[in-house]
Amino acid sequence: MTEADTRPTQRIGFGTAVSSLRGNRDFQLLWTSNLFFFGGVWTQTLVLGWMAFEMTGSEFLVALFTAVRLAPLLLGPIAGALTDRFDKVRLLLLACGWATVSIAVVSFLASAGLLSYWVLVAGGLAIGLAQSPSQTARASLALELVGPANLSNANALNSLAMNMTQVVGPAIGGAMIAGLGAPAALWVSTAWYAISFALLVPLRRVPHVAHAEPEPVLRMLVNGFRVIARNRLAVGVLMVTVVANTFLWPIYQSFMPVFADQRFGLDADGLGVMLSCAGIGGLVGSVVIASLGDFRNKGALFVFGTMVWGALWAVFALLTSAPAGFVVLAVAGFASAAFGVLQTTLLLIVTDKPLHGRVLGLQELAIGMIPIGSLLLGVFAQTFGVAPVTFWAAVLLVLSVGTVALRVPAALRIR
Repeated sequence: MTEADTRPTQRIGFGTAVSSLRGNRDFQLLWTSNLFFFGGVWTQTLVLGWMAFEMTGSEFLVALFTAVRLAPLLLGPIAGALTDRFDKVRLLLLACGWATVSIAVVSFLASAGLLSYWVLVAGGLAIGLAQSPSQTARASLALELVGPANLSNANALNSLAMNMTQVVGPAIGGAMIAGLGAPAALWVSTAWYAISFALLVPLRRVPHVAHAEPEPVLRMLVNGFRVIARNRLAVGVLMVTVVANTFLWPIYQSFMPVFADQRFGLDADGLGVMLSCAGIGGLVGSVVIASLGDFRNKGALFVFGTMVWGALWAVFALLTSAPAGFVVLAVAGFASAAFGVLQTTLLLIVTDKPLHGRVLGLQELAIGMIPIGSLLLGVFAQTFGVAPVTFWAAVLLVLSVGTVALRVPAALRIR
């Protein structure tokens, strides 16, 4: 009899959905900090992307800006090794403080009328340098605070925070661009980062679990890679993350302003509504997964949910009606929760605890395919248009994930 067979049956409902938060003050602080951090991320993603397109009118230059802003994700393995080696809370404070100062500088330059396209690119790079260590440290710290039994629920709640802010952040950003201008929207993003930093400060009391024999970071990095490369399940999950961030996330990160303006005839306010629709779908999907608790068949839901998500983006690429686009984006957001929640959960399930930071660092490296994908897709979009490129990118995602499932069928059985 397996461990899963001996677990008591869990009730599905609101109590299960928030089980990681109940009575856990430290995770409550971390989760609320995540809420404001992601709020800052989504607000500045919309505002900076809109400003880049407004300044240049070029799909490729918008993609180039996105690529530079997200390029620090390629440092994910180093961030993961640092997460395994050093105090996660202090690492988070450093990254969040850097993000707050960086976006404040960009906001000031925008308010003073000194923000050219290339200055915007440099500011995006500075902001992006905070994202990779933040992602790995937040996910790894969550496991320490809630324990393995609540891991799936905690990750679902973190995804819920991301999707809640994906609803609110773009809506606020789009409305403020339309009403007060882009600089005011950037100052809102700055405030969200500052609040996130303040909520992390009380977590300094959380004890840091140091390694008995600390290794140099480079040696930890190399040894971790060797062990993870022999883990077919971890490699299978990482490959799905690679293809999703090569073919699909660059579309969402780079080309939504182009879709809004050229395909649907929307302004910045309409763009905010578009992104909010995707966020609402993801929000509902995250609530559903959180309410399932420590459920079985996580691997199957991850694989098939990701394939459905890709298929819905192929449908979106064919649309010319804004209302229909809003509906499809909401449904696609719902399907994306399977990918967004479970990729981290599965990686932490199939690897040993001492490797968690490094495997999450490899996940960040996989997410770092977004800037590369953005540049490649930007070149094609400049020639063929965003709609055909989005359609074929979504089709390639579905085919690629199906291939991973056929090559690593055990991934479907991860529980």
